[in-house]
Amino acid sequence: MSNPMPWIDWYNSLHKPSWTPAPATIGLIWQILYPIIVVSFGFVFVMALRREIKWKIALPFALNLIANLIFTPIQFGWRNLPLASIDILIVWLTIPWMMVAIWSHYRWVALVQIPYFIWVTIATVLQFAITFWNWGR
Repeated sequence: MSNPMPWIDWYNSLHKPSWTPAPATIGLIWQILYPIIVVSFGFVFVMALRREIKWKIALPFALNLIANLIFTPIQFGWRNLPLASIDILIVWLTIPWMMVAIWSHYRWVALVQIPYFIWVTIATVLQFAITFWNWGR
């Protein structure tokens, strides 16, 4: 099913909390976070490929990456707020799992996830509020 309304018009039509960041601000935050994610996750995957860490340590990073990447198509392509809420909850839950899994091997990787975790915490609360306020739309 195709929706003729552009995604930004659809997003702007949703009921949102007063503290919702502007789309440009959200984009800027991700422009800062994605390089951190690319470097730290890439490092973990390279270490797993080299067998310097076990794949079970890289597992939460892989799950987080997949959930993070599918959020935008779910939210803005399918416009499925409940499914996007489940997806972002998976993103949020996998971050502390990642941090605990990697801590004893590469603490810097765990520590650089802190800004990511803070932002995803805010985004998760926002997503749940938007979903609740727009249930059934």
